[in-house]
Amino acid sequence: MSNYSIKNLEEYFNVYRESIEKPEVFWGKIAEEHFTWRKRWNSVLSGDFESANVKWFDGAKLNITENCIDRHLADRGNKTAILFEPNDPNEKTQYITYTNLSKRVNKFANVLKAQGIKKGDRICIYLPMIPELAISVLACARIGAIHSVVFAGFSSTALSTRINDSNCKLVITSDGSYRGEKTIDLKVIVDEALNNCSCTTSVLVAKRINADIKMKAGRDHWLQPLLDEASDICEPEIMDAEDPLFILYTSGSTGMPKGMVHTTAGYMVYTAYTFKNIFQYREDDIYWCTADIGWITGHSYIVYGPLANGATTVMFEGIPSHPDHGRFWDIIEKNKVTQFYTAPTAIRALAKESLSFVQNRDLSSLKVLGSVGEPINEEAWNWYNNNVGNKKSPIVDTWWQTETGGIMISPIPYVTPTIPTFATLPLPGIQPALMDTNQTELIENQVEGALCIKQPWPSIARTIWGNHKRYKKTYFSAFKNMYFTGDGARRDAVGYYRLTGRVDDVIIVSGHNLGTAPIEDAINEHPAVAESAIVGFPNEIKGNALYGYITLKDKGERRYQEKLRKEINQIITENIGPMAKLAKIQFTNGLPKTRSGKIMRRILRKIASNETSNLGDITTLLNPEIVAEIIQSRL
Repeated sequence: MSNYSIKNLEEYFNVYRESIEKPEVFWGKIAEEHFTWRKRWNSVLSGDFESANVKWFDGAKLNITENCIDRHLADRGNKTAILFEPNDPNEKTQYITYTNLSKRVNKFANVLKAQGIKKGDRICIYLPMIPELAISVLACARIGAIHSVVFAGFSSTALSTRINDSNCKLVITSDGSYRGEKTIDLKVIVDEALNNCSCTTSVLVAKRINADIKMKAGRDHWLQPLLDEASDICEPEIMDAEDPLFILYTSGSTGMPKGMVHTTAGYMVYTAYTFKNIFQYREDDIYWCTADIGWITGHSYIVYGPLANGATTVMFEGIPSHPDHGRFWDIIEKNKVTQFYTAPTAIRALAKESLSFVQNRDLSSLKVLGSVGEPINEEAWNWYNNNVGNKKSPIVDTWWQTETGGIMISPIPYVTPTIPTFATLPLPGIQPALMDTNQTELIENQVEGALCIKQPWPSIARTIWGNHKRYKKTYFSAFKNMYFTGDGARRDAVGYYRLTGRVDDVIIVSGHNLGTAPIEDAINEHPAVAESAIVGFPNEIKGNALYGYITLKDKGERRYQEKLRKEINQIITENIGPMAKLAKIQFTNGLPKTRSGKIMRRILRKIASNETSNLGDITTLLNPEIVAEIIQSRL
């Protein structure tokens, strides 16, 4: 048997060496021994970064849902696959067994087929964190439709952009969603989005909040009656290894969001392998990732990775502060959760509350803690370690991206010694490189540079939907024959990696990757705005918050600053979503620019962070005098 589960540090180094020296042998063994295939591959790995055309397990035939569901039915049919915790703690927990999940996925798949959906069609899913979200994702995969999940916090404008970009034929949504005390009318958002989408012919609506909503005749259908009529038998569509499984949009530093395309076989193998190792999953464990399936973390580590391992995966509909700040800990205690994977934003928010919320709950079932979405700061790491893990549950501080499909650098619990704030060592098959500004690799330790990856791994996104040229330019043009992550990192004396943040104009706010360009485009639509620049600045809860420098067409408009601030944030909410609102808006007479007209965001970032003692040489700017003016009126 291949080393599917790494047990100690010596084994890690041996496995890692094999994975780098003989990647085809390494991944070929894992794929052969741990998954169900309809046909074996012709080659394990082909293509390269130069052409940005990589293929894994080319020629193989499979269906990912056979690996996530069908193969478990004989031995794990009665085991809970999805454990659903509703927003309201008084509402009953749902335990969906593998047998039940199989029937529900098949029924949903048959409903999609009855709507005319076939292999290769794109389906947009805009649902809250209810079982139908995971089931609809799997139903798409069952019949070879390509799912495009859009986080149900995005605005109608952001939703329509994504629907149109991938030409989605059908949208799956609900009458609304619960979020703590609030309800959100998702169907109205979908209706607004579809006013601008001619490609969508059907909308399936799940009932969740029992709202009185408008249904458009001929287009909109209540989901449940269709499921009730559907057969619970659906033969899986046999897919090629490189057939697209899903599209997931991520913010670009410029222009349109990028529809990252993940294919079937390599993604399955890598997410399953990393899930098993990073969470040291054992048969009777209860695993909980608090992410939303609208993000890559939910795709890989709520749905596909856990289910491919026959795990019990928790889905939580609510928020950590409802009905009080002990909700996470209640769920862990009640379900005896063994692995808990959450974001630094949530940890920092809960650390501000009374310790009694944590101390009054029994968290002794926990074996592994995880962190995802952004680098975790030391204070949050220590609080998490001391109070949630009780200094006995290792923290896996995981680094990866939408584009990578799976976790790339992370400790393996009980194997890798951890240090606060360090993602530590690369996983098998991942070969990081730190590059300097001269495109030279920094070989020694105790260096900092741009983080690149040297060789392909199975779950790398294959392209940007409809725009391979942009994919090549974004990820493979900065450094020859390497994948450029867009992140900076530091390597310490023993070779551990610590992520230092984005090096491009993408800001991570509460774990959401927000491109500055779309936000600036939205702001610039305001009739009073001449120009804007967005930067991030440190925020003790969110990690970063957004700071906007805005120049008005007419200085006289400054009289209405508060009104303008509200209007600008309203435009951002409508175009992108509330998560992109600006925490601070400073009105300026101009922005610092180079003589070629480029806005110097580096300077603006330092001012926003109140680090004005060393701004570097500003004398070469087109308008150096504006810098002092901006500092003087800093918020």
